[in-house]
Amino acid sequence: MLSELLLPVNQKSATDDQILELLRSDKTFERGFRMLMGAYKERLYWHIRRLVTTHEDADDVLQNTFVKIYRGILQFEGKSKLYTWMYRIATNEAITFLQGRARASTNSIDDSAGQLSNRLRADSWFDGDALQEQLQIAMAQLPDKQRIVFNLRYYDEMPYEEMSAILDTSVGALKASFHHAVKKIESFFRENDQL
Repeated sequence: MLSELLLPVNQKSATDDQILELLRSDKTFERGFRMLMGAYKERLYWHIRRLVTTHEDADDVLQNTFVKIYRGILQFEGKSKLYTWMYRIATNEAITFLQGRARASTNSIDDSAGQLSNRLRADSWFDGDALQEQLQIAMAQLPDKQRIVFNLRYYDEMPYEEMSAILDTSVGALKASFHHAVKKIESFFRENDQL
């Protein structure tokens, strides 16, 4: 067992149980946390990025997410998957960021869409085409819960049951949120002659 715990940091084959075992000891905590980051950083980044849109914002939210994970990992009880627990933290951090940005902004929806479009075009990390840009603008106009559910279902192809654990919402409510989000996005594309 100890030899399995001493896997190189960059080795992806470490299981959540092995990582958690490293995190339980003061001597191996830092190594375990580096392994945790290596295993989940990219997935969490893209989840956050689809919610907050720009690389810089996603990077900031990801950093805040890992700070919360670092401070709270020893309280992780294992009642859910480690991945689910971290996604919940990342989602909450993204929501907090979006709410803070919304409070600071007094622009109309049209101004916000224009600003988002400009930020996406200026973002060297955004490699989407015009259709992808329009999808991001349409998604930015969704209420937070619908945007999150749409992202988890559309991009991550996450089952509703897993989303339910992350968002602490019933499967029926999640299905309804996804349905409403899809209808609003379709409407946005029809209004902009994109369909």
